[in-house]
Amino acid sequence: MTSNPRRPVRVGGASGGFSDRVRAIGSLAANEDVDIIVGDWLSEMTMTIHGSGKQATIKELSTKSQRFDQLEFEQQLQTAKFAENFMDCFEPAIDALATRGIKLAVNAGASDTEVLAKLVQQKVKAKGYDLKVAWIEGDEQTDNVRKMISDGESFESLMHGRKIQDWQHDIICAQCYLGGLGIAEALRQGADIVIAGRVADAAPAIGAAAWWHGWDRSQLDELAGALVAGHLVECASYVSGGYMSSFKDLLKQKKHINVGFPIAAIDHLGHTVMSKESNTGGCITVDSVTSQLLYEIQGPLYYNSDVCAQLEDICIEQIGEDQVRVSGVRGLPPPDTTKVGISGFAGYQAEYHIFLCGLDIDEKCQWAEDQIRYELGLERLKKFSCLRFTRNGDSPIDARNQDISTVDFRIFAQTKDRELVNMRNPEGFFRISMVNFLMSCPGASLGNDVRQAEGKPFYEYWPALLPQSAVNHRAHLLFAPQGPDGKSIIEIPAPTHTAKHQRQQPSYETTNPVDLTLFGETVRVPLGLIALGRSGDKASDCNVGFFVRSSPNDELWHWLRSTLTVAKMRELLGPEECAKFGQWAVEAPYNSTAATGNGHSNGDAPSHPAKRAKVAVDAAGSEQMRIDRFEMPNIRAVHFLLHDHLDRGYDSCSTYDTLGKNCCEYLRAKTVDVPKRFLEYAKI
Repeated sequence: MTSNPRRPVRVGGASGGFSDRVRAIGSLAANEDVDIIVGDWLSEMTMTIHGSGKQATIKELSTKSQRFDQLEFEQQLQTAKFAENFMDCFEPAIDALATRGIKLAVNAGASDTEVLAKLVQQKVKAKGYDLKVAWIEGDEQTDNVRKMISDGESFESLMHGRKIQDWQHDIICAQCYLGGLGIAEALRQGADIVIAGRVADAAPAIGAAAWWHGWDRSQLDELAGALVAGHLVECASYVSGGYMSSFKDLLKQKKHINVGFPIAAIDHLGHTVMSKESNTGGCITVDSVTSQLLYEIQGPLYYNSDVCAQLEDICIEQIGEDQVRVSGVRGLPPPDTTKVGISGFAGYQAEYHIFLCGLDIDEKCQWAEDQIRYELGLERLKKFSCLRFTRNGDSPIDARNQDISTVDFRIFAQTKDRELVNMRNPEGFFRISMVNFLMSCPGASLGNDVRQAEGKPFYEYWPALLPQSAVNHRAHLLFAPQGPDGKSIIEIPAPTHTAKHQRQQPSYETTNPVDLTLFGETVRVPLGLIALGRSGDKASDCNVGFFVRSSPNDELWHWLRSTLTVAKMRELLGPEECAKFGQWAVEAPYNSTAATGNGHSNGDAPSHPAKRAKVAVDAAGSEQMRIDRFEMPNIRAVHFLLHDHLDRGYDSCSTYDTLGKNCCEYLRAKTVDVPKRFLEYAKI
């Protein structure tokens, strides 16, 4: 702990994922006043890709009586599973990082963190610099998880509570989420660059702030503030104008091009001032920061291996142009567990698309599905773990052009039978389905590119909890240590002051709701004319948060909190969205009598085995999707968690909205009764 507080540490956010812009590290390092740059290259999808690839390499080497760690470095590089495009971002930035003395901490190591760290060191030396490189160990848990399961550990799913023994897939790989204090220790030892694998998205920012300010594990409020700052920068431009519901403001100002990367100035108390790159598009406003705060949270408690952040009293205020202050976050002891992501091989999936147009779209979809099911036959249908028919879009009368009038009818299949989705198999999914084409409904047109109809492997993702005491968290220094003990490998002990992870977070309706009739005359308009928001995913859960801007006597807030109840959320979602999943439930086919006239029905439901998801039960005893709710009054936000809404999560999801990003915009387009006078001053 430091006696004299240092100035805030300035943390640049350079990457929100493997697809982010290559220029970020170089631009921040060369042009901005930052002390350290952080970046996130991993996701549930990339963890599965890298982890399964790594395990395949290990298996192949074992057939030759070889081990990966015995290979020459150049041989290791040939099969290494780290985020390859990180080097595209890093190499152009080496000069600026070195000459300006800016640190770097990223999670791009994936399943070969040590190899990437050595490659980084090699590239730095080739440029003539002596930057010190470290790497973080402990996230790889495949062997440990397999052993614990054999010893009886149930690894109950965080999504639906079922035991992993009920899972019908072979475990391929497992990685746990590390905190940021290993990164902090590496920086304390003099590292200039720290390469990690599956640390939590916000962990590099926690590590940066803990190193800079000299925090220890006891400073929970400070660590919690840094956790939220890390959450804000972890998706890069998401916080500086990307994905913002009020995007039209930027469009009008021509600020939607080259949206700037964010900078978080974290002070010694854990309070943060958000800003962004100079001379770039985008913005840092209360709207943009609140939007990112609401993204991918799961309740009032934001868990991390280092600390738990209590979010309900958070404050977000504009203090200048492109400057927003974030405070009010309270720190609680971290859980004695950390999240572990377990990936299993689920089989093969394939899909193809038929384009329909004009009148009677419901009947055309029914025609196509009936023919396909008939030709596949009952015995083949039994071999699918999921067979889904989905209509995407509508065909309006008097459409302004034919493209707008065209509907995509998607046929999506998953199975453990590889031959069933072999395109060349005359008895397979695609070839059998295709015999219908010349007797199809009028206007049916097959998509030109049918490569997706060839079966490809897919995986399922199982998030659970792992005791932190079971994690061998260590920092490795690829340079001569500074300390008197001369250790190049430093153990990072698990926290001792902990609390139990609450699988069911606090959920509640608003206190003292306002009588909505007191707001006066109303008009039926989309919710999004008044409310902003953002949605996202955590495995198969979908989160969605809504907020309003300031108003006289906070009347917009009182209207929002009183309007958006759990029951109202079910109404806005609609019965088909509430009932379509799906993960463990069998539903009716497209042409079922359960379908409604608009065709968006139970009919786009999968043919899953009859298993039950974790659900809520209403007063009549009917099962419903469980929805949690909580409020953040200082930022005028209501948050909902839609449990198990994303059909097993990204790796295996059978719907279009695989990451939950569309959900909020779908709901903002639903109509509600809005006080007429609100639209006079608060229309978005």
